[in-house]
Amino acid sequence: MMISTHPNVGDQLAMLDLDPAKPLILCDADEVLLAFMAAFERFLHSCGYYYMWRSYALDGNVRRRADGSEVSKGQVRGLIEEFYADHAATLAPVAGAAEALERLSTRVGIIVLTNLWREHLEARQHQLAGHGLPYPVISNIGSKGPPVAWFAERLQTPLYFIDDSPRHHSSVARDAERAVRIHFVAERRLSGFLGPAADSHYRTDTWTSARQVIERDLAAKGY
Repeated sequence: MMISTHPNVGDQLAMLDLDPAKPLILCDADEVLLAFMAAFERFLHSCGYYYMWRSYALDGNVRRRADGSEVSKGQVRGLIEEFYADHAATLAPVAGAAEALERLSTRVGIIVLTNLWREHLEARQHQLAGHGLPYPVISNIGSKGPPVAWFAERLQTPLYFIDDSPRHHSSVARDAERAVRIHFVAERRLSGFLGPAADSHYRTDTWTSARQVIERDLAAKGY
């Protein structure tokens, strides 16, 4: 059964030029290709807030420096929107990402699948390209299971999903079970709060290890 994607995502998918004979990596951006939390924490400090490193969540951990009070969920969303609008250029690349993906790109296609407001898509594409990551970017909305299923339905080759969020691994496991799911968290202060995502196949926090997982799986499958 075909799984429907969000219309704003579907029109992006329809524009892709896929090679049906080539395996594909679908890779998240923040905390996988780009170091989100380090840059977002600097932004919070500049605005009179701080992040309380006590769990893997933004809600409940963003606090006011003046009195330590919790920032509401709506206010956190507003801070994230402000960060992406004016400060996203401060995101640094994750160590080893460009080198690992360049090596893998001789054997697989690579698409960045990130939950990002559509108006920031072009800036994100330029930013990634500037860090040696010149791959197509899909601005997703909501769960990532439906767009991964879209690829799984059109390709018979190996499919890899790399993301830091356990909920996205669960969504992909439900909607696109055959995808090889790699749980990746670049920020070490966050990775300690999480064991391997329950619905992932592998957990790694370095690109050398992620590349090796994919290379071994490709070889085992004859690619």
